[in-house]
Amino acid sequence: MATTGQVITCKAAVAWEANKPLVIEDVQVAPPQAGEVRIKILFTALCHTDAYTWSGKDPEGLFPCILGHEAAGIVESVGEGVTEVQPGDHVIPCYQAECRECKFCRSGKTNLCGKVRAATGVGVMMSDRKSRFSINGTPIYHFMGTSTFSQYTVVHDVSVAKIDPVAPLEKVCLLGCGVPTGKEFFDVLQISWIYYQIVNVVNGYYTEFEVIRSTDQSNAF
Repeated sequence: MATTGQVITCKAAVAWEANKPLVIEDVQVAPPQAGEVRIKILFTALCHTDAYTWSGKDPEGLFPCILGHEAAGIVESVGEGVTEVQPGDHVIPCYQAECRECKFCRSGKTNLCGKVRAATGVGVMMSDRKSRFSINGTPIYHFMGTSTFSQYTVVHDVSVAKIDPVAPLEKVCLLGCGVPTGKEFFDVLQISWIYYQIVNVVNGYYTEFEVIRSTDQSNAF
């Protein structure tokens, strides 16, 4: 693409301060470095976590920053060494990234990976501990390694999931957070329900609630 290797100036909703209105600004987005991907964001959603950080209640919140972590878009360019996606691919940015190298990733407990989080948790990229966003020379922090309230964003290559190009981006953007979070919550509920039944069986009683839950699973996801 014509913009490959160049700084892109685009619109982004910037949170300059906690609990202050977001401001639409012209933001400079640097090209991706090694192991990074620059994405053109086409659809983004609003999550309660965005509002929580914006409110100032998040102890890890940093300002100024570009919020947003539920989105879908198209790869604009990639940095050196990136092989799993290429320009033109439809993708979803993933805030819960995995380095694939640490003991947690190797053991399958990828949700505990801290290598990527060590950088994204303080609003910067891993390679140089700097942001790819700036406004007239002033760095703007990344948020959750995604920052999707921008027309363009830069993420780590391990923070990108390639999707089928026929998938509707306005819907699959929710896969970035809302859908998996809901699935995890449902799984927890199922585990809690099983535990509750075991306790009741051990205690020698079985309530009407359990009878209904055990015989009617028609509403299960």
